[in-house]
Amino acid sequence: MSGDGALERLRREGRIVIVGASLAGLRAAETLREEGFTGSLTLIGDEPHEPYDRPPLSKQVLLGHAAADRTELPRRHGLDAEWRLGVAAAGLDMAARRVRLADGDEVEYDRLLIATGVRARPWPHPAEAELDGVFVLRTRDDAARLQRRLDASPRRVLVIGAGFTGSEIASACRERGLSVTVAERGAAPLVGALGGVIGQVAAELQREHGVDLRCGIMVTGLEGDPAGRLRRAHLSDGTALDVDVAVVSLGATRNTEWLAGSGLGAGPRGIACDAGCRAFDVRGIVTDDVFVAGDVARSPHALFGYQFLSLEHWGNAVAQAATAAHNMISSSSERRPHLWVPAFWSAQFGVNIKSVGVPSLGEEVIVAQGSLAEHRFTGVYGYQGRVIAAVSFDQTKWLEFYQRQIESAAPFPPDYSSVDRRPEGLQPVPADFPDPSLPTHGPSVTVSGYSPTDQRITFTPARV
Repeated sequence: MSGDGALERLRREGRIVIVGASLAGLRAAETLREEGFTGSLTLIGDEPHEPYDRPPLSKQVLLGHAAADRTELPRRHGLDAEWRLGVAAAGLDMAARRVRLADGDEVEYDRLLIATGVRARPWPHPAEAELDGVFVLRTRDDAARLQRRLDASPRRVLVIGAGFTGSEIASACRERGLSVTVAERGAAPLVGALGGVIGQVAAELQREHGVDLRCGIMVTGLEGDPAGRLRRAHLSDGTALDVDVAVVSLGATRNTEWLAGSGLGAGPRGIACDAGCRAFDVRGIVTDDVFVAGDVARSPHALFGYQFLSLEHWGNAVAQAATAAHNMISSSSERRPHLWVPAFWSAQFGVNIKSVGVPSLGEEVIVAQGSLAEHRFTGVYGYQGRVIAAVSFDQTKWLEFYQRQIESAAPFPPDYSSVDRRPEGLQPVPADFPDPSLPTHGPSVTVSGYSPTDQRITFTPARV
């Protein structure tokens, strides 16, 4: 059969399996149907729920403004698909084109999309993690449990880690009027994602809103009472805190363990794929029937020197899923690259924080508009003499402009003036990012080199 004939048969009666009943998984499935795929479509998810929206979990849900079970993602249209929910993928046989499930069943495919995303990194000491009152926040069920506990008005909440999620949790606690302590081993909140200069502004915001923020501090242990309820946290400076609730917010782990031994280029950084979302195998050879999308993907990006990027971004998951779905059922000449510019947003302590580009690549930062002191500004990051990213605090009007600067590799520092520009922003300063190997929350964009098979990463939990 000719190549065109085989492709037409795939589109008409092929079997496509999507592992990950996620935002990326759902949008990919919808795109496949929209672009004419009429074969069998199976979505596999380890959670019992159909795809739902995660950003509200640390915001509206914790505040009680929305119920965790009302966060389903809207459907663009009806989806003719088989849902295998509540059962995780446990293995992949690429030669036989089969996905093995945790219940022992196997699902055959002609094309496979992996969109398994990430999970919350747990507290590294299992006995302490099991204490009543210790939480993580990633899933809908996590959010529902934590919301119920916050409704009970705990005396003090401890948030371990001041990345975006940890900071949003602390913000929700303060808006509820709860006492909250944030323990962050770095020099400031958000330091892994935005650097120390912007991190100091985030620290000021937290303290101004009544957060007991402790930076340069590690939690060395969680202590329970005889009934197994959390009662105290021990800190690296020798102090102890009486707490009823501890939320572990130490970043995410990519869901790739089920692929061990499969031959795919998968590891702690994610699953390597080309710009068209096709997965690489462990030899660096691209596959033609396994695709990747969303938080679990590592893909090269033309704007950033073709380094592999892992993006934990809502918009990236949507855009990459659409690209992967299109390419799965298209000829090589009709395939397109995934070139979405990273973008991220957060709402905390009354401030809207948005970014474009890859701030964590930045060597220097300049306050191009607004004022750090007023907590309303646009910071622009430079890398090797060009604009690489921008972040705004309550000043989103400039981000579209800076996105165009990033796309055109405009020189850094930027050389133009505006009515929003202040004297403090005239000179670039070091962006002050911490050592990325520290086992804390990291940036929402991870740069992981040039090789699809380079999985060198060490993570030593010890006491965090």
